[in-house]
Amino acid sequence: MKKGIGYFLLALLAIGFFSLLIRERKAVNASTPTSWTENHGADCAVVLTGGPGRISEGFNLLEQGRVKKLIISGVNPSSTLYQIFPQLPAFFRISEEDVVLEKRSGTTYGNAVQSEALVGALKCRSVLLVTSTLHMHRAIKTFRARFPLDVQIKTHGIVSGSLKPGFFELNVEVLKSMFYALWAY
Repeated sequence: MKKGIGYFLLALLAIGFFSLLIRERKAVNASTPTSWTENHGADCAVVLTGGPGRISEGFNLLEQGRVKKLIISGVNPSSTLYQIFPQLPAFFRISEEDVVLEKRSGTTYGNAVQSEALVGALKCRSVLLVTSTLHMHRAIKTFRARFPLDVQIKTHGIVSGSLKPGFFELNVEVLKSMFYALWAY
C-alpha cells in the first residue's frame, strides 16, 4: 500500500516537472527581438551584462534620446566605464553622469534587486529592459516580480549570436527559467 502511494507521488512529481519544463521551454522560445520591431522610449534603460551587443545597444538608446538614464547592471567591480565601452568618446550627446554602473549583482535576480534601488533613486517611472531574446523571458518575469507595479517595464530584446539558440543553449536557459519560476517569481 505504502509503495503504491510512493509511486503515485513520484508520478505526480514527474508530471509536474515535465509540465513546467514544457511551459518554460515554450515561453523562452516565444521571446522575439523587439529591438528590431519596436521603437520604445523610457525614462531609463537597464542593460543586463553577460552577452554581446547589450551594452552598445544601451548606449545607442541613450544617444538617440530614447532613454534619459542608462543603468548597466552586473558590471565587473573592477571595470570602469571606458573599459566596458571604449567607444564612448564617439557618442557626443552622452554625458557620463547619465550612465550608472551597477557592480554588486551577479545573477538575474541580483540585477533586479540592485536595479530596483537605482531606478527608484533616479525617479524612473518607465524602464526599457535590454538583454538577449534568449534571456528575456526569465529577466522580464524576475523584474516584474521585484519592481513596484507603478514602474512600467518594456522589453528590448536583442539577438546575441544566432536568431534561434542552439539545443544546449536553449535547454540551459529553460532549466534556469524553471528554477526561477519556482524560486523568484
